Amino acid sequence: MQTSVIKELNTFLEGNYMAIQAYEKYIHHIDNSDIKQTLQKIQQDHKEHAILVAERIQNLSGVPVDDVGMMGSIAELMNKIKGPTKDIVPILKDALVGEHRGIVKSKELLDGDLDPVSLELVKAILNHDQKHVDLLDELISLNG
Repeated sequence: MQTSVIKELNTFLEGNYMAIQAYEKYIHHIDNSDIKQTLQKIQQDHKEHAILVAERIQNLSGVPVDDVGMMGSIAELMNKIKGPTKDIVPILKDALVGEHRGIVKSKELLDGDLDPVSLELVKAILNHDQKHVDLLDELISLNG
């Protein structure tokens, strides 16, 4: 059981690394200082979540991943092909899609083999991620 918990947590951790990288790209392309600051705060949340998940994996005697993994590498390649934009709304919509995708994929972990402590950690992080969705929705409606 512990091996499957560690594997699922590492998958969740890869998703947080993907979010961190995506927000780095968004932040780099945003000129509006208020929106940039909001995106930096969301990115910081994902960094804090990654630390918590990595610590949980270590406490289970596992080794946390330290990158986005294969799926993240493919997503990064697709983003490079698509090309950057400096328009606020498309960036915010892309961030929103990413947050939604992350929540959906992460909820699949809740149906898996997580132990009670890991389950509570993932649920708390997902609740925080839902606040990101709400914030991005609000920013889109204000800027769209």
